[in-house]
Amino acid sequence: GGLRALSKEDRPQVPPKVPIQGPRGAWREPTCLPGHESYVTFCQLEDEAAFTCSADCTIRKWDVLTGQCLQVFRGHTSIVNRILVADNQLFSSSYDRTARAWSVDRGQVAREFRGHRNCVLTLAYTRAACVEEAAAGGLLVTGSTDGTAKVWQVASGCCHQTLRGHTGAVLCLVLDAPGRTAFTGSTDATVRAWDILSGQQLRVFREHQGSVICLELVNRHVYSGSADRTVKCWLADTGEHVRTFTAHRHSVSALKYHAGTLFTGSGDARARAFDAQSGALRRVFRGHAFVINCIQVHGQVLYTASHDGALRLWDVRGLPPPRAAAPKRSLPRLFSNKVGCAAAAPLQPA
Repeated sequence: GGLRALSKEDRPQVPPKVPIQGPRGAWREPTCLPGHESYVTFCQLEDEAAFTCSADCTIRKWDVLTGQCLQVFRGHTSIVNRILVADNQLFSSSYDRTARAWSVDRGQVAREFRGHRNCVLTLAYTRAACVEEAAAGGLLVTGSTDGTAKVWQVASGCCHQTLRGHTGAVLCLVLDAPGRTAFTGSTDATVRAWDILSGQQLRVFREHQGSVICLELVNRHVYSGSADRTVKCWLADTGEHVRTFTAHRHSVSALKYHAGTLFTGSGDARARAFDAQSGALRRVFRGHAFVINCIQVHGQVLYTASHDGALRLWDVRGLPPPRAAAPKRSLPRLFSNKVGCAAAAPLQPA
């Protein structure tokens, strides 16, 4: 695995020696560092650290500035599908039918959450907002291919509620700011809203023509990405459909809202930037070889993780206004594991 860099060109090529911008602005030769043994399924950014999980059953912590792997979390026995860092804890979900809580500092498992009958795909966490939740150590919500979402007390590992209503696998979920309402997306092509304390289903969002793969909740708007190749925007409080984002050539697999821009990742191996208000396409990011599993934004850098085994960094400064011509794309650096280290991912024609 390794840390590589590409120059700021529209269609970058890797020369024999490619400079990497160091943390103090000094240019140095590229280094190659160990990484995951299989494809990256998800990533999360925390300050100057990046956390990634993989089909190799591990989670890794990286120094964003140097690309160095700082820590490896081992314990899951199958693909680690999602991770979440909160309150100095790392939460993970896996195909081994468990979710786990880890100590970020020690890298050890602090709690296991067992109860799902099949793969645990997605998860979200809410901090304590009352005395009862404080005693529970906060609440963890997980979604599974068994068609349910479960609400867990983090301190005890006990299941507080099971949310039943979907007729297919629960692929994604998000929580609102107070942490009382969960929104889940499923292979049954619906988004559903739940009261996680009572377990009551509040409303159902029906417009998609395929599985709902990813969700984002911002400013009381729910964005849902689907296998029908669209993203839809809904009013969280009523379920009213507001807008549809098109232009994808395959399933929409990842979403991230940042500063008025909606970033999407797709099965067509491209990331896209849309104006969230108008729905206008602002830029297309090409470079990955396979489906994009995760998108994060940190400062003026867009991070994309893919089935091709790479975590790519893109400069998103100066995104053009809607309908304006896009400037040249930039791929300043690439963190890659052993799967994606041999060569840069080939660019595909538009």
